[in-house]
Amino acid sequence: MSLGLPQVEVPFLVPMHGLGGAKDLPIPLPLAVAAATAALVISFCVLALAWRTPRYQDAGRGRPVPSALARLVDGAAFEWTLRVLGLLFFAYVSWALIRGPDLVNNPALGTFYVLVWVGLVPASLLFGRVVRALSPVRTLNLLLARITGGDPAVGLGTYPARLGYWPAALGLFAFVWQELVNPQSAYLGSVRIWLAAYLAIMLIGAAVFGDVWFERADPFEVYSNLLAKLSVWGRDGDRLVFRSPLANLATVASLPGLVGVVAVLFGSTAFDSYKDTIAWQQFVINLRINEQVTNSIALLVFCLIVGVSFTAAAMSTGVERSERDAVRRSALPDLLAHSVIPIIVGYMTAHYLSYLVEQGQMTLMQLSDPMVDGSNLLGTANWSVNYWLSFHPSLLAVIKVLAVVTGHVVGVVAAHDRAIKLLPPKHHVTGQIGMLLVMVAYTATGLYLLMGGF
Repeated sequence: MSLGLPQVEVPFLVPMHGLGGAKDLPIPLPLAVAAATAALVISFCVLALAWRTPRYQDAGRGRPVPSALARLVDGAAFEWTLRVLGLLFFAYVSWALIRGPDLVNNPALGTFYVLVWVGLVPASLLFGRVVRALSPVRTLNLLLARITGGDPAVGLGTYPARLGYWPAALGLFAFVWQELVNPQSAYLGSVRIWLAAYLAIMLIGAAVFGDVWFERADPFEVYSNLLAKLSVWGRDGDRLVFRSPLANLATVASLPGLVGVVAVLFGSTAFDSYKDTIAWQQFVINLRINEQVTNSIALLVFCLIVGVSFTAAAMSTGVERSERDAVRRSALPDLLAHSVIPIIVGYMTAHYLSYLVEQGQMTLMQLSDPMVDGSNLLGTANWSVNYWLSFHPSLLAVIKVLAVVTGHVVGVVAAHDRAIKLLPPKHHVTGQIGMLLVMVAYTATGLYLLMGGF
């Protein structure tokens, strides 16, 4: 991802994100890949020997949060405070988007690509379902329903169960295409069109299907809700509780399209790492086909590779149809797809950590000057960007490698815990070999891409 946002002068070129090449690593690339692979294999062996009954499939009630905190969070005053803040921020950024100049330092660009998209990860991990709480489209839909005397939770029809998360998967693909492929991505006109289409689709869909449309089709809300499953915030019915992240993760709804969602999120991150490599750029030049078409196809292929490989791995079990109580093999991919969420978090951290920290600071500065006329409305225009992370490439590299490995190890744990519940006892180990192999492949390939191996 590269917006061409203005940079503060530093003694050397600071990479927008990523590791900036294998030379930044304090250890050789082959050793890093070997160590990561060993960590996964050892984790799997330990789980196979010591973890023989599911521990998180019954998430339990969790531990109730203090009553004062529960009353605050569930109170109407807190809910409407967040709604109003979300609506005001949306209006402020829309002002910059619609009336501001078409320049790369217009804060609408940094807000869209940095604060909203990349910032969604830490915000959801820390605070839970932040998009649901702040979403301006949810608030607009609620206000429209009240004006017309309707119920925002009820639409004209019932949302088809077979659609599941597929609309969100398509929305996420539309976003990553806009971010990574569209040559006009850093121009305001392109962002205006994308957001106008998003608002129209969300509001029309909510009118037809009610609030469930946001839970299944809003790409940002679905993404945030999945990430929130790795937070400590959970629900026991309507009651707010503390719950272990792994127990929370086990409560992800295994709906159709869940594999599609994780495939788009994971595949697009891998493509972002690959598309700027010399090998790919040379291939595009030699191919002599429109670069936008080539990159569009490549982005789709990366997402399909993740989706197909994960589906094949999840279904590579010896379960026979005659075995009593065995789940259908075709249902396994969506039932196991929750295990990819920690991996996505690991790769998002590895790929965008320095980008979020540094370009996030730049965006906060630009927000004080929405018309790019020298204003300082929020008092942040005179801040300076701290490039401490980029000035410590070895530490940054270690953090990123650990993020990738940790994400995969947690994914192995989540997949194992679900598998021993779903699979017959004689397939508890053999039924997971395919998942282990594909996760090893993801780890090795991901590290290779992040470290500039191509």
